[in-house]
Amino acid sequence: MPVAIYIFSLCTFAFGLSEFVVAGLVSAIAVDLNAKIATVGTAIAAYALGASIGAPFITALVAHWKDRNILLLAMAVLAVGSVLMGIAPSLPLLLAIRFVVGLGHGVFMAVASDAATKLVPPARSGRALSVVWIGLTLALAVGVPLGTFLGSVWSWRAIFLAIGLLSLLGVLGLLCCMDSHAKPTGRGRASARHAIQAITHPQLLITAGIGALVSVATFSFFTFISPYLLRITAVDVPWLSLAMLLFGLCSVIGNLLGGHLADRADAGRSTLLALAGLGANLIALYALRGVAPAMLCLVGSLGVLFFAIVTLLTMRLLQQAQRYAPQFTAVAAGLNIAAFNLGTALGGLLGSLTIAVGSLAHVPLVGALAAALACAALGLQVRRVGRRGTSAG
Repeated sequence: MPVAIYIFSLCTFAFGLSEFVVAGLVSAIAVDLNAKIATVGTAIAAYALGASIGAPFITALVAHWKDRNILLLAMAVLAVGSVLMGIAPSLPLLLAIRFVVGLGHGVFMAVASDAATKLVPPARSGRALSVVWIGLTLALAVGVPLGTFLGSVWSWRAIFLAIGLLSLLGVLGLLCCMDSHAKPTGRGRASARHAIQAITHPQLLITAGIGALVSVATFSFFTFISPYLLRITAVDVPWLSLAMLLFGLCSVIGNLLGGHLADRADAGRSTLLALAGLGANLIALYALRGVAPAMLCLVGSLGVLFFAIVTLLTMRLLQQAQRYAPQFTAVAAGLNIAAFNLGTALGGLLGSLTIAVGSLAHVPLVGALAAALACAALGLQVRRVGRRGTSAG
C-alpha cells in the first residue's frame, strides 16, 4: 500500500477520536463548564450533524480542488478546532466548534476514501478503503478508552489539545506523501453545481439510504448498550467495560473483513449475507438478553458485522459513482459518510422513542426491523440492476 493511505488512516484516527471521545468525558465536561449532562451529551450530535452536511455538500463545493488541498484544509480545521475546544470557556461555544470540526470530518472521510481507491489497482481498492477506515475503528477500540481514562485522571481539555498535536502530524504526513501536482477529478466553474446534481442519482441515494438504515439498526441498540447490559442483562460495570472493549476490537476485524470481501466478485452477495447476519444478531441480543456470556459474544459480532457492512457499502457507492457520476466519486463517498452520521443520530432517537413507548428490552428488535428493511432494499436494488444488465446484453 502507498504510504499516503496509512497517513489517511492516522488522520481518520484523529477525527474518530475527536468525535467519540466525548462520550467518555461527558461528566468531566459538565462539571468543568457547569452544564447539565444531557446538554453536554449533544456534543456528539452536533459533530455528527456537521459531518452529515460536510460530507456530501461541502465536498461537492470543493470538487474542483486538488485532493491534497482539500485534505490539508480538513486537517487544519481539526487541528485549530481541537485547540479551541481545549480552551472553550462555555458549552455553547464548544458545541459550535464541534459542528465546524464535524464539517471537516465529513469532507476528509469522503475525499480520503475516494483517493485511497485511486492509489491502488482496482483489485486492491477494497483493502485500501479498509485501511483508511481502520483509523476510525482503532479510535473506538483504543483511543476512546484511553482518552476517557486520561481525561478522568488528568484533564478533558488536555485530550483535545493532544488531538490537535496529532492533527499536525497528519498535516505533515499529507504534505510529505501526497503528490502536489495531481490534478483534481472535477474541473471547471460548473463543477460544484454538477457535483450536487450527481449525488441525487437514484441508485446512489438508494445505497446511501441502505447505509443509513444499517446505522439506525446498530445505534438504536448501541446508544443504549450501557443501561441495557446493566439493567436487562444485569451485569456489573467490569462486564460492561469488557463488552465495550470487545466491540471496539471486533470493529477492527469487521473493517478488515469488509475490505477483503469488497475485492471479491460476489461482494453484493456478501453484503446481503452480512445484513441478514446483522438482523439475526440483533434478534439474538433480545432473545439471549439474560445470558451474560452470550451477550458479550453478540456485542463483539455486532462490531464485526456493522463495520464490515460500512466498508462494503462505501465501496459499492464508489463503484456506482464510477458508473453514474465518474467525475464526482468523492462526493458520492460523502453520501455514505452523511448516511452513517444521520443514521447514528436517528438510531439514538428511535431507541429513545422505543424506551418511552415500550421498554428498554425491545430496543434490539427495533434495530432488527431496520436491518431487515436494509436487506430488502439492497436485494431489490441488486435484482433490478441485474435485470438491466441482462437486458442490455
